[in-house]
Amino acid sequence: MITEIYDVIVVGGGHAGCEAAAAAANMGSKTLLITMNMQTIGQMSCNPAMGGIAKGQIVREIDALGGYSGIIADKSAIQFKMLNLSKGPAMWSPRTQNDRMLFAQEWRLALENTPNLDFYQDMVKSLIIENQKVTGVITSLEIKIKAKAVVLTNGTFLNGLIHVGAKQLGGGRMGEPKSLGITEQLVSVGFEAGRMKTGTPPRVDGRSLDYSKMEEQKGDENPQKFSYSNTEKLTHQLSCHIVYTNEIVHDILREGFSQSPMFNGTIQSTGPRYCPSIEDKVNRFAERNRHQLFVEPEGWKTVEIYVNGFSSSLPEDIQMKAMKHIPGFENAKVFRPGYAIEYDYFPPTQLYHTLETKLIQNLYFAGQINGTTGYEEAAGQGIMAGINAHNKVHDKEDFLLKRDEAYIGVLIDDLITKGTEEPYRMFTSRAEYRLLLRQDNADIRLTEKSHKIGLANEERLNNVHIKIRKSTELQDYLKETSLKPGTINPILESIDSAPVDQAYRAAQILTRPNMTIYKLEEINFIHEKIHLYDDEIKEQAEINIKYKGYIEKEKENVAKLNRLETIKIPLDFDYSKIGSLSSEAKQKLAKVKPVSIAQAGRISGVSPADINVLLIFLGR
Repeated sequence: MITEIYDVIVVGGGHAGCEAAAAAANMGSKTLLITMNMQTIGQMSCNPAMGGIAKGQIVREIDALGGYSGIIADKSAIQFKMLNLSKGPAMWSPRTQNDRMLFAQEWRLALENTPNLDFYQDMVKSLIIENQKVTGVITSLEIKIKAKAVVLTNGTFLNGLIHVGAKQLGGGRMGEPKSLGITEQLVSVGFEAGRMKTGTPPRVDGRSLDYSKMEEQKGDENPQKFSYSNTEKLTHQLSCHIVYTNEIVHDILREGFSQSPMFNGTIQSTGPRYCPSIEDKVNRFAERNRHQLFVEPEGWKTVEIYVNGFSSSLPEDIQMKAMKHIPGFENAKVFRPGYAIEYDYFPPTQLYHTLETKLIQNLYFAGQINGTTGYEEAAGQGIMAGINAHNKVHDKEDFLLKRDEAYIGVLIDDLITKGTEEPYRMFTSRAEYRLLLRQDNADIRLTEKSHKIGLANEERLNNVHIKIRKSTELQDYLKETSLKPGTINPILESIDSAPVDQAYRAAQILTRPNMTIYKLEEINFIHEKIHLYDDEIKEQAEINIKYKGYIEKEKENVAKLNRLETIKIPLDFDYSKIGSLSSEAKQKLAKVKPVSIAQAGRISGVSPADINVLLIFLGR
């Protein structure tokens, strides 16, 4: 039926699959996206939101690389917030609340307007593997489709099992069938597989809630956006609300613990540490008399509400009974109960940094199949897998991002080097160079790299050059402009900062705590000079001036580490012949197969002494 040989086949239409397909196709590969249901392409399976702490930085990075997630998030946003503004700029993280249906619609439209991209609806049950190399897929309808590379982005669908109390349903999402065959085939050819768990909370009818008993959470007064392209900022926003559980709610939940698959041994797999179910929170943090819940609208026009923080696999009657005792939920009508889902994943130490598998050539994994959780983490892996699959079949160099270049680089290096035994999510604390990896400079860090490989377009690159030029201009002006005491002291006094008794450069004044570029603009001649610069340029200039010393120190640390990155280790290196290495180091190094001394040093169980032995041996 399908005789064409594709460059790249992407299996799965979630966040990883969509970005992988878009990247490969936009770079020129003839690409096929196979999904079990074309009506759920780009579906937000869990919360209707993008970004958040560290995750927002990933969305900005995907956008800077030429991916679609930031654009789709902007087009479907119903609220924007910049999180962590009370902290330093390394911690600032953009987040949008999104219209769930509009988000999926925009993804579908974006992909349909992408050149070189075909679609097919069916379940892939197995891969065609010849001489340790993937050459295509076989669908449930026994259709063989040939390809030079395959990217698996199966999400929670691999042998998915849904739990609601004692009830079990096979499926990848509620109401959708599970995917069969792939795990069994991959295990038979030597892959290691495991099981993980995630969950989702109940959805309720917003018309049945009393919002007067909740705390309103409005969006930012001057909302920003994710994409560095010309998407529009929000002019109208919907509010979210905060509410808290109480001891009555907790007691009712405890009544169902004996029927909980989490506590009675039915669920054996590991769930996300940083997004636990409500019953897990009540059990683990028994000393707390309340837990915070976020009441989030699912879209502009729907009445459906997502109860963030109330994920549960308890019986549906227990969920509903407990919910009635949450303030504002006394008359709540439940659209659907929460549930837990178990699914197969493959420990990511079985991959190279390109996300190609070590066992089978031209086969790539991205998303939850690698043990991650979160739309953003999946999308970040997806775009990298799509880029590298394209490069591989066109005999081009691997495209890799280092830990000092992107959160995506930290994410992939953590997965490949350390592996994960629980659903992995990104945090700013995982990045040792987070002051370099800010949300405001992702385009400066990554767009030129992406343009060189043919993904980011010329317009995006020109915009980056303009941004760099204008922010440099503004920084130079502030470094050269002198402010006399009579001019600056009234402003310093307004922020409780010590007055000056001589003239200082504006840039020096800007480094003071609580001083901002907008406070400096209260001086008329400065305002006349810089008011035409947009907020993005002003923010960039202020951060570069305020944190110059810290940024330079981080760059020095990067340079030291990069010297170890340049010392390469052959992939076929035999660690068993180095007698001075510890037994644990030999085992871990042989399993991970690090490509450099720096990566070897990041492997758990490999000591500094082991690294010194390796350096001596390689030096010979």
